[in-house]
Amino acid sequence: MDPLAPRMTRAAVWTGSGVEIRKLDLPDLEAGETLVRVLLATVCGSDLHTVSGRRPAPCPSILGHEAIGEVVVAGAGVSVRAGDRIVWAVTVACGQCARCRTGFTAKCEFVRKFGHEPFDGDWPLSGAYAEYVVLPPNTTIARVPDTLTDAVAAPAACATATVMATLDAAETITGRVLIYGAGMLGITAAAACAEAGAEVYIDDLDPVRLELARKFGATPDNGAQVDLVFDFSGSACAITGALDRLDIGGTLVLAGSVAPGPHIGIDPENVVRRWQTITGVHNYEPRHLTQAVEFLHRTRAAYPWSSVVAPPVELDKLASQFTATPPGILRMSCRP
Repeated sequence: MDPLAPRMTRAAVWTGSGVEIRKLDLPDLEAGETLVRVLLATVCGSDLHTVSGRRPAPCPSILGHEAIGEVVVAGAGVSVRAGDRIVWAVTVACGQCARCRTGFTAKCEFVRKFGHEPFDGDWPLSGAYAEYVVLPPNTTIARVPDTLTDAVAAPAACATATVMATLDAAETITGRVLIYGAGMLGITAAAACAEAGAEVYIDDLDPVRLELARKFGATPDNGAQVDLVFDFSGSACAITGALDRLDIGGTLVLAGSVAPGPHIGIDPENVVRRWQTITGVHNYEPRHLTQAVEFLHRTRAAYPWSSVVAPPVELDKLASQFTATPPGILRMSCRP
């Protein structure tokens, strides 16, 4: 460990029934590990699912995987140095398994995930709800330009990068686009598709979010046929409806179905005769993180990104961020 580096850290540990603020020694860094001071962590929907019991997770653990930080000690071989502001990918892949070799590092057979590892394991400081986090070797890292505030940049590590992956899956962003779900992923997708020149429609049960989506290039759904559908809602009803809305050659990209739900029926003949494509996206690849930062930088003046992130609270008040978000806010946040 660098002699100038801190020796202790505080962390918000999820116990399965609540959050405990604990103080612990920073571990000695192994070869290639990077120590990062967390500047701001936003609360992703998957953390809310964990806290509400909808998503299984190791307990105890330090949650939080959507964050921005400052490098304290840079590991050997990494492309950043002390003082850099960075975001890092949710997943850490082995780089050697069959999935990694075929380009699916996000689904590595031995994948490790920030904010999803046991606190009592060999990587306790894996979550961003702590003053410091340790980045293992092979972590994908992207520098954040000074033009982006912490609140704008933090969602790049999950929401924005995931949207970049869905755009890749769609291949072509033209014509008429329908988005189900006007949360952080939905409004990000709306902005990205609008930037690409598409005609963007959005559907959500929350009228406040529907109105908010207008500021990000979308208008409420009008029920017409579309060329491309993104589903970030995970709603079986929405997905079933999406298949009926796709025009000839249309594509449906599923990204919101991340919890168990009812099976839905698909008419194979309809898919065949209408040349439709159905694909799914979960997590993202390293290139998508870089694309996310570039996209936020490019659109920083076009869309009010900072307005959808709540002012941060201190680590001691993190538990309050797991409750319902105020109208017009898509991300709660914490500044450890």
